[in-house]
Amino acid sequence: MVSKRKIVPYLLVSPYIVHFFLFIAFPVIFSVVLTFHNWNIISPMEYTGLNNYIRLFNDATFFKSLINTLIFLVIHIPLQITVALFLAEILNQKIKLRGIFRGAFFMPVIVSGVVVTILWQQLYGFDTGLLNRLLVKVGLSKIGWLTDPNWAMPSIAIMATWKNVGLYIVLFLVGLQTVPPQYYEAADLEGATNLQKFFKITLPMINPTIFMVVVLSTIGGFSLFIEPYVMTGGGPLNSTISAVLYIYKQGFFYYRMGYAATLGFFFAMLILAVVMIQKKFVEKDK
Repeated sequence: MVSKRKIVPYLLVSPYIVHFFLFIAFPVIFSVVLTFHNWNIISPMEYTGLNNYIRLFNDATFFKSLINTLIFLVIHIPLQITVALFLAEILNQKIKLRGIFRGAFFMPVIVSGVVVTILWQQLYGFDTGLLNRLLVKVGLSKIGWLTDPNWAMPSIAIMATWKNVGLYIVLFLVGLQTVPPQYYEAADLEGATNLQKFFKITLPMINPTIFMVVVLSTIGGFSLFIEPYVMTGGGPLNSTISAVLYIYKQGFFYYRMGYAATLGFFFAMLILAVVMIQKKFVEKDK
């Protein structure tokens, strides 16, 4: 007879095991199987072999969505890291109302993404938007923030930075507070300037935090969906259609579940490859 002491550990881990197989392992396996089938949810699945993968590599719109996502990342990640680190440095100093400012910068993070997107959609309005009204007042021409293909994705990147920067400020604050103050005191004795202390002490010491922020920003950027979905629908001229938005449309607009699963699987492997490259070039041993 099995003793109670041997059974209890298995009972304690069983909820996680059940959760893992139902909500992680099964969906992943089903998605991989689905890449070899056509399925519109209603009709039975039809085996098609590698047709979905062949179609993927001939899908110009999908690769356009990848380029759009890359453009977003190239603008968003450097901007977000720069702004977050700059504000974290300020909020790490002994200034008045520091706690209030920290809470204010974090507030957009907890606000619904749809609400923030609608707010910025009004700010970007061509005729009635606040930004264009300010441009007109100073004698400049209006800008089609969301209607000009050259401006649409940068505009979304700026909005996404405003929405998410508070989270990365907190992460950088944690990293900055782990730097031993003795290093700065020794640098002061040597007559180092603030810039020298920043580049020679601060940046090397918070390198793990920078790596984490880069990875989280990259994954978040690759997941771009709400902003283009609400603000532009992927337009104008597909200039803001992100990879996730395109996958969503294939699955839930056109009911091409097999093809959507193929796109999703390929996209997941791409994200993994990018993160591994970042790990190699960004993360450094102390």
